[in-house]
Amino acid sequence: MAALKAAAPKGDLATEITASLVVFLVALPLCIGVAVASGVSPELGIISGVIGGLVVGAARGSTLQVSGPAAGLAALVAETVLEYGVAMLGVIVLFSGLLQIVLGLVKLGRFFQAISLAVVQGMLAGIGLPLMFSQAYPVADAKAPGTPLENMAGIPGLLADTVADPQAMIAAGLGIVTVVLSFLWKKAPGPVKKVPAALVAVGIGITVAALPGVDVKTLQVGNLLASVDVPGAKQFAGLADAGIITAILTFTVIASAESLFTAAAVDRMHDGPRTRYNPELIAQGAGNTLAGLLGALPITAVVARSSANVQAGAKTRLSRTLHGLWLLAFALLLPQVLALIPISVLAGVLVHSGWKLFAPDEFPKMWRQDRGEFAVMTITTLVIVATALLEGVLIGLAAGIVLAAVRMSQTVIRQHTEDDTAKVVMAGNATFLRLPQVIEALESAAEAGKPRIRLDLTGVTHLDHACRSQVEEFTAQQRGKGLRVELLMPGPAQRPPAEEKAAPVADGSQPSDLRHSDPLPRRRTAPAPATVSAASGAAPGPTAEWFYLDTTPMPEDFAQRYAEEYAPGYAEGYPRGYSEGYEDEYTSGFARGQA
Repeated sequence: MAALKAAAPKGDLATEITASLVVFLVALPLCIGVAVASGVSPELGIISGVIGGLVVGAARGSTLQVSGPAAGLAALVAETVLEYGVAMLGVIVLFSGLLQIVLGLVKLGRFFQAISLAVVQGMLAGIGLPLMFSQAYPVADAKAPGTPLENMAGIPGLLADTVADPQAMIAAGLGIVTVVLSFLWKKAPGPVKKVPAALVAVGIGITVAALPGVDVKTLQVGNLLASVDVPGAKQFAGLADAGIITAILTFTVIASAESLFTAAAVDRMHDGPRTRYNPELIAQGAGNTLAGLLGALPITAVVARSSANVQAGAKTRLSRTLHGLWLLAFALLLPQVLALIPISVLAGVLVHSGWKLFAPDEFPKMWRQDRGEFAVMTITTLVIVATALLEGVLIGLAAGIVLAAVRMSQTVIRQHTEDDTAKVVMAGNATFLRLPQVIEALESAAEAGKPRIRLDLTGVTHLDHACRSQVEEFTAQQRGKGLRVELLMPGPAQRPPAEEKAAPVADGSQPSDLRHSDPLPRRRTAPAPATVSAASGAAPGPTAEWFYLDTTPMPEDFAQRYAEEYAPGYAEGYPRGYSEGYEDEYTSGFARGQA
């Protein structure tokens, strides 16, 4: 512990101990409640909480973030236990932890920060909504039917059964009181609100459950050490099952993402040392490896415990480490106290946690900020609720990638006819997603019936293979019909063979490349060389820029009309400097009849 104090900012020992007790009081009902919601014994939740404190808490990475079994994984664990059994859970958690360590060692910790915020919020909402409906049944001392959709459909029947059973009504009342306290306790006056709402609810529940005539379900807690179930050869043989491998990958991604997202949130709560993501991922992996060896629940960072730790004034890793010690001591020395806690109270704590994960106010906020991201968030949530967590996250990520691709493919296309020329000017990112607009513009130019077509693509910042091929095929077809097509492409151009060994110019400098490598037009930084006639044979100066030249003069008022018609379009999609540079460079060229 002395090493912990030395490794972190100085904190008052009494404050650290007080903070650890606060975190312990928040963590105890959550550890038990998450275990019950996950379909395993309460002891496994306590074991994971102890590991989250003593192992992850003592490791480097984050200073104030607290880890343990999380409500966010309860539905996934319950589904896994239902399909593969409790014995296989240890193997899945063990290899998830090892994979987390590998990811941290190869420094992929920050990779998880690259996931779209809309997908993250949709994932949390997709976890929270089923959690609330699944825990509505234990609130009334009933058993949930099964899948999220079945749980939602069974709510009317649950209400009818609860009203008809007085004992179920008492249990439901305790659960509802717990939920209400969880929402309103922070408004309590003075130092009273520093006592965790979950602890107050547990105290009320124990008192009511002890009254004569009250018969509500309470926890059945056994021996902590006897609940340890180390995986054997039979369980390790299950690694040949593709479903087990999928579960390992799912646990790894979700647990890692939740821990690192929580770390970012906790960093915003205090002004102490920032989280080091790769060491934190390794610490989470070490905790899950040990939890898997003991057959316990998976571990992630938990916002509720972490925020309680920060608000209690903790400054070092000592507080979160001590909370694990208090959990261990309580479970070993006072197990009979745990058996007095009504299950409906713990279910109420998890209903509140599910609501916080669901965060319904985030949906209208996202709608106002970005409707595309709102769609991604909503799709992620709905798919998770309808199918499973992994499928929902993958589809959400795919939707986010599609949205980003569509938004990156912003192509500005302007076309008009001038005298005997049909002109098409393009700028932006021309990708296959914009191919229909490109084809439409090219066909309109061909249908204009003019003997010349000018395609100006110098303002295109990215031209993918599909659009380039379409433009080149169109050019070849129209030239085959006898039309004159002037094509100005973005990017560097090849020097014609006849010009490869051009003689130095008068000032001794070598001729510049025909086209600068920057696809965006740029202003000249040196005076243009004196005009040289084509017949003179002199080489171009160092600032020359080469294009297919059209010797037909443009109308005198074309420069003004070009700036008024096209410059605003470019300014809408590109930085102001680019718009101004384009006008300065090219409108002057058009005015000289040298497009």
